Amino acid sequence: MYKFSKNSHTNVMVKTSITPRTQQSIYINSGRRGASADFANFLRALLRPRLACGRKLVLLCIGTDRITGDSLGPIIGHNLAKSRVIRKHGSAELAVYGTLDCPVHAKNLSQTLSDIYTQHTDPLVVAVDASLGRPQNVGFVTIGEGALSPGAGIENSLPSVGEIYVTGIVNSFGTANMATLQNTRLALVIKLADVMTKGFVLALKGFII
Repeated sequence: MYKFSKNSHTNVMVKTSITPRTQQSIYINSGRRGASADFANFLRALLRPRLACGRKLVLLCIGTDRITGDSLGPIIGHNLAKSRVIRKHGSAELAVYGTLDCPVHAKNLSQTLSDIYTQHTDPLVVAVDASLGRPQNVGFVTIGEGALSPGAGIENSLPSVGEIYVTGIVNSFGTANMATLQNTRLALVIKLADVMTKGFVLALKGFII
């Protein structure tokens, strides 16, 4: 079901799955005022209990710049790698994988995951990726607990990743999802990346600055 969050600056929907362990996915409209602040608040709430014991935070930004709709992850990774938050604290408390220069995609995801768990003890992995959704949800950001299944929208079998997932809905799903990703507007991808990057920086300030 969907409902609106009362404690938000913008249009936020909460989708609740009725399972043995009820989980919620937060949907944030990136086009509304305060979207980055809402993103930061919800993400911070998920990070706080998990980082309390000193785990290293790993942001795994998945995608490729060869496909417009799938470039959201690498653009966010690129933005974060240049930010003051990462440059000042990245080596000790925070690591970013997946940028425009060194993207993480279908061909190297498994090796990247192996590298992450070899180099970091009990890392908290936040998986970031583009996604396809319902037409009315295009332009929304989703945040939730659990693993992300990259490539599922184009029937590409890849390892599930992450303890927390963050996605940007770049287009609507249908019968030709690869073609849809290839024909996604770059303007929307950049807009989502800007909102999500700002949200990450706001959220991380509470932990590593």
